[in-house]
Amino acid sequence: MSVRIDIAGLRPERIAVVPSPLAELGMALHALSEPGHHPGLQGWATGVTARLDSHLADRMCEADFLWRTTFSDLFMPFAGVPGRSTLPGATLAEDLDLLDKLSDEQFVDAALEFTCALPYGTGGASALTDAEVRRRALDLAAARGPQQLRFSERLLADPPLIRGWLRQFAQDCDEAFFAEAWSRLRHQLAADARHKTDLLHRKGLAEALAAVSPAVTLDESAARITVDKLGDGRSATADGGLLLVPTSLGWPHLMVLHRHDWQPVLHYPVGSPELASPPSVEQLTLRMTALSHPVRMRICRHLARSAYTTSELAQAHGMTAPEISRHLGVLKKAGLITTRRRGRYVLHQLDVTVVARLGSDFLEGILR
Repeated sequence: MSVRIDIAGLRPERIAVVPSPLAELGMALHALSEPGHHPGLQGWATGVTARLDSHLADRMCEADFLWRTTFSDLFMPFAGVPGRSTLPGATLAEDLDLLDKLSDEQFVDAALEFTCALPYGTGGASALTDAEVRRRALDLAAARGPQQLRFSERLLADPPLIRGWLRQFAQDCDEAFFAEAWSRLRHQLAADARHKTDLLHRKGLAEALAAVSPAVTLDESAARITVDKLGDGRSATADGGLLLVPTSLGWPHLMVLHRHDWQPVLHYPVGSPELASPPSVEQLTLRMTALSHPVRMRICRHLARSAYTTSELAQAHGMTAPEISRHLGVLKKAGLITTRRRGRYVLHQLDVTVVARLGSDFLEGILR
């Protein structure tokens, strides 16, 4: 599973690495709503939450599904501006002005993403103009809860009302906590953008993408970027551009905006505690599958304590050597055990460091 971006015909000058204040506000709201996703930000989240005005806190809960369960594309409106080449604003006010440039249909479709009622990567009728799509969106919103249903009904009845609400909410968040955070974070984001841009100019797109994340690869012969994620999606730069938007608050999320007819965006974390080479989704699947078998779990129990030969493991588990070898092969393919030779004996041992990482690797893999 992965998200693929077709970049055939993409001109180098159409690739940009630019921070976005509004996208970072979206990540800040997500971190405040889901602190468990961001253990490194829990101190900051606790401090902000403790200082929040109760009225703003209530409004933050009113539409938190826009940044909690999904990361709404409304926080990256520059990608939806016609021409598919608009850059993020330098300030939150400029980004909010770009949000005003989206049509009502674009705004409503992006806001209803949490319902999964509309096709994301392909074109389709809007809930504003198609009665059946509207009905399905409301049904799915109702299934999510009364809060989501009330928001969706207000959105479909009066899009300008919700547009005004969201703009005022963003401005109030800026005054309450985000302006202080942005004044601190924007320097790190600007430095990362300069570094990635320099890589892009000196070494090319493949090197720049590798610096974004090991989960992002470029197949130059196929003119395709692949982002290793637990999900499928496709997009194309077509006659537009490609944006790389860094976030200081986003780890472990590596997100791809691949909405139909919008400019593709890679929204990637910087300055994160990310491991140098996080496992691919395929490797993570192999590890989880390998450890799900009760015999292999018992073998791991032995190998965690000491190194054993195949014969010793066969004797300890009452199995034949070929049976043990097959299980060891699965564990080795998953990268969970190491082997070394001592004379004529081959010793196997559990890689405890890899297994210890599996919990955080799993979390990163499913949240990426």
